[in-house]
Amino acid sequence: MSEITHANQLRGPEFKRLMSKPLTWILILGFAIVIGGGVGAVVGPAIGGAAFVVVLLIGAIITFAIADSKAAGAFYDAYAKSRGLTRSDGDLGGLTPLLRKGDSRKTDEMFTGKLSDDFDGTLALYTYTIESRDSDGDRTETDYPFTVVLFNLPETVEPIPELLLQRKSGLKALEKFEDSFRRNHERVTLESEAMRDRYEIFVKKEQDAIFVRRLFAPSFIVWLTETPPKKYSFELVEGNLCCYVPKHRDDAEGFDEMISVSAAVAKRLREEING
Repeated sequence: MSEITHANQLRGPEFKRLMSKPLTWILILGFAIVIGGGVGAVVGPAIGGAAFVVVLLIGAIITFAIADSKAAGAFYDAYAKSRGLTRSDGDLGGLTPLLRKGDSRKTDEMFTGKLSDDFDGTLALYTYTIESRDSDGDRTETDYPFTVVLFNLPETVEPIPELLLQRKSGLKALEKFEDSFRRNHERVTLESEAMRDRYEIFVKKEQDAIFVRRLFAPSFIVWLTETPPKKYSFELVEGNLCCYVPKHRDDAEGFDEMISVSAAVAKRLREEING
């Protein structure tokens, strides 16, 4: 078998395999006959026939969902094995603001181990959920998925306990108004226009501003504006570096890219601290 590089790579073959199994058809046809026959006896043969067809379609959809889940699992196992990582169930914990967001949170996939030559860490597919209710009291849940890379950098706690680099989300004209509502953080403004167009940087008030400006040396600024994927952000809180992009990456190339750019951020932090 060729290398599995994408979560959907085996979905088609797995669906065909499941649909070729007699047990699959016994279950689907069994439910379709029972439900179609029951509806037909109560409502009429035409409606019963329609119900039979609908149940067949539902059975195929459920089988496809099972195939999709199995294909994704095979990809995750293959990725972990090929990179020497451990795939596991776990909780990322509320280490940074992103990991504390929402009314509920879950870690969909987690890979731990040596992510690069320099760092051990965690690659994860993470989702937080916000619950809301409409005027009728009906509840709606909205999921916000992210691909996350976590490193522990205890040496950063003293010089820079908190640093948030976020993708640009608002208008420049509103920055001062928005900042007036920030109690614990202040904005760091750099001279680079390209940097200001893409990111917003915040630190805790009374932190060492000189260290932050040294960290964002011209070469690092150029790298940040040209190399990381779109909507890339990171949070450094009490030694926990959480790098992330929206949505779940579902291929080896996307996972590797997130690990590579995040390890580069971690390396830059360590270099500045070590001088």
